Amino acid sequence: MATTKKKTTAKKAPSKFDIITMYMEYVLEHEMYPKSIYKFCKANKITEADFYAHFGNIDGLKKEIWTILFDKTMEVAHANEAYDQFTSREKMLTFFYSFFEMLTLNRSYILFALSEHDMALKNMEQLKGLRKQIKSFASELIAEDNEDKQFKITKNPTSLFSEGAWIQFLFLLKFWMDDASAGFEKTDVAIEKSVNTIFDVFDNTPLTNILDLGKFLWKERTM
Repeated sequence: MATTKKKTTAKKAPSKFDIITMYMEYVLEHEMYPKSIYKFCKANKITEADFYAHFGNIDGLKKEIWTILFDKTMEVAHANEAYDQFTSREKMLTFFYSFFEMLTLNRSYILFALSEHDMALKNMEQLKGLRKQIKSFASELIAEDNEDKQFKITKNPTSLFSEGAWIQFLFLLKFWMDDASAGFEKTDVAIEKSVNTIFDVFDNTPLTNILDLGKFLWKERTM
């Protein structure tokens, strides 16, 4: 009697995104970070080799989450056929709107991650990679604008603008974390006003929008 050999299929190794998903779910379900990579892998039935194929440690994984959020945001932005024709102001608005939509989709994890040790956002190790990405993006935008300016005196310093964009992001991140409005509509207003203000500062027409932003922030503070 003929027999057939039973085919054995090797278990597919988890991807970087699989491990990140496992990690975020682990954190939310246990309301704590994994005590060790061994325990994390055991709980998710993967090997430590699977983990180390993509990450050197948990801190590296934490940073990668923010990198992926940034990359996905840029993918969404560039998926719009009109994006390349946008002004720098419009590109920055598109970035912030899209990025905070990404954050909202993962709000439970983001709030947990950012509440770590009550540390100031600017000092968080997990945000250092994102800082470089946002500053690089902002530098590219101001460099594009400078190309259209004939005189050197009217060109804007990329380092100052990029640092301003990062500080602006931290302000918006804290605002979003505290925002209790439906659909986070107040965050959308803060994005619009702050982006318009920072561009108006560099376009030398700041007064109206700076006052407008100031009134908005004061109103939120006193409510």
